[in-house]
Amino acid sequence: MAIRKSEEKNIRKLTRMGSGGKSVGLTLPIEMVRELGWRERQKVVVKKSNGSIVIRDWKKR
Repeated sequence: MAIRKSEEKNIRKLTRMGSGGKSVGLTLPIEMVRELGWRERQKVVVKKSNGSIVIRDWKKR
């Protein structure tokens, strides 16, 4: 796999998940995940806000 240029490092592709193709997946750079302190299978909240997507840690009520 070739090394990406710094301006292309955060460009990602959406991929269909599962057999029905009703979900879409996106890979996040491991550096960002480590910086946020997130773990595998951690719950997150996904919201749409002014044409953007916001992903936040899920907080117990």
